[in-house]
Amino acid sequence: MKHELSLLDGTMLVSGSMIGSGIFIVSADIIRNVGSSGWLIAVWLITGFMTLTAALSYGELSAMFPRAGGQYVYLKEAYNKLIAFLYGWSFFAVIQTGTIAAVGVAFSKFAAYLWKPLSEDNIIFQAGAVKISVAQLVSIVLIFLLTYINTKGVKGGKLIQTTFTLTKLLSLFGLIAFGFLAFKGDIWRANWASPWGLHNLAKDGSVTQLGMGAALGAIAAAMVGSIFSSDSWNSVTFVAGEMKNPKRDVALSMMFGTIIVTVIYILANVVYTGVLSLQDIASADKDRVAVTASHVIFGNIGTYIIALMIMISTFGCNNGLILSGARVYYTMAKDGLFFKKTGELNKNSVPEFGLWIQAVVASLLCLSGKYGDLLDMISFVVVVFYVLTIIGIYILRAKRPNAERPYKAIGYPVLPALYIIMGIAFCVLLCVYKSDYVKYGLGIVLVGIPIYYISQRNTGNEDKTDLVS
Repeated sequence: MKHELSLLDGTMLVSGSMIGSGIFIVSADIIRNVGSSGWLIAVWLITGFMTLTAALSYGELSAMFPRAGGQYVYLKEAYNKLIAFLYGWSFFAVIQTGTIAAVGVAFSKFAAYLWKPLSEDNIIFQAGAVKISVAQLVSIVLIFLLTYINTKGVKGGKLIQTTFTLTKLLSLFGLIAFGFLAFKGDIWRANWASPWGLHNLAKDGSVTQLGMGAALGAIAAAMVGSIFSSDSWNSVTFVAGEMKNPKRDVALSMMFGTIIVTVIYILANVVYTGVLSLQDIASADKDRVAVTASHVIFGNIGTYIIALMIMISTFGCNNGLILSGARVYYTMAKDGLFFKKTGELNKNSVPEFGLWIQAVVASLLCLSGKYGDLLDMISFVVVVFYVLTIIGIYILRAKRPNAERPYKAIGYPVLPALYIIMGIAFCVLLCVYKSDYVKYGLGIVLVGIPIYYISQRNTGNEDKTDLVS
């Protein structure tokens, strides 16, 4: 692989992959779960703190293992091939491909604001329960276009990533600035009159008070959206093999990228509470809070402004996801845990086969119409693997105390432990109060166990010592 990515490229990859469509949509669901402006901001602050803490912790691992594959490599080194494979399998089956599908469909949905024939309501094929819309086809075209560009080498991908991410960051800061200028005093005062009243707020305005247990469950359910919106902060670790100075720049890219995105997310939600009532946020059409807010800020043209912003955002986000994801499958193939051809580089020094099979699976998820359901389910799985990876820091400190660590986790052992506690609490609350979020994602992980053993038996590469270590 060619070392062509700088610190700026890495930072743009992190922030560009994190900011997709979530910040423009998920606040509606958060408000319906927690019912107050204070808890809306608190959910984003908690998620931001967890994300930044995880990023600072991952910095140690990225400096120890500065090669392609990122989290997959860290799990293999700290645990064994089985745990690493289960992550890689989940990543391929739904985490990365499902996110690519959802972001692609978000692009096409908002493109329909500019040209209505692209709408998801424009059905061009139907056979029983199976429906295919123009929006789904547009999302697939987008996925294949960006995949093709990334097969031509990392230079094209990084140019798109840096250009579109800088554009979206400037656009978001502009939206926030104009939003503060458009603040409505009466709405702000009403929203913040009782900021910590935790309750469910339905679209029709009805309020359901919550007991202590249900309140904790509501916070966990609300965080599903914010965690999805903040995910992919570790995308730069997957392309560490192409960074110019991976031992330094991977950790810094994660830190700078997560800080930038966290600040934007919190400020955007402050703007929402300054221009829209809580009921308007909760009942926004198809949860498009940013569209409703933009209409207030800019008038009738606001719909088109925000649609264009989201198209720019999702285009750049999907480029980052597509670019980074295939590097995980490449490293898995090198370990004999994925299709052999995935471990080969093309003449442009990129894993072309991995890029294309990722595109195919993401496109099938687009056609399934189930991508939204999949994303609701994966937050549990994503956090479980984050927790396991950060526990791996402690394991590796014990197993390899003398290993070179150019960068050490900031706040170790306190901050990583704090993330582990918060992550476990989040997962337990989802299991208890929102088990529907858990079942499907956990099922995908467990399906990977027989697949792993079958693949090892067929290839004859099973390392029994590794499996019991």
